Amino acid sequence: MKWFGKKNVGEKIVLSQLKKGQRAKVVQLNTEDRALRRRLLDMGITVGVQVIIKKIAPLGDPIDIALRGYELCLRKADMDLIDVEVMS
Repeated sequence: MKWFGKKNVGEKIVLSQLKKGQRAKVVQLNTEDRALRRRLLDMGITVGVQVIIKKIAPLGDPIDIALRGYELCLRKADMDLIDVEVMS
């Protein structure tokens, strides 16, 4: 049975699995596509940066995250490529 609650602190998951209000630290970008990797890096999604899930669209896609003092809206497919460690 799959559990849909908040993830445990210290758990390593993909960014799209976080729930609203959860905070995590980026651990790794998992993409072979150099253009997508460059785009994510240009938006400030780098290893070690802290992100917070701010809003989730009614159908679950896209998702607003806060990082480095601004909010960013990402597609779930792009968030599936970002490994994070849950902080709270």
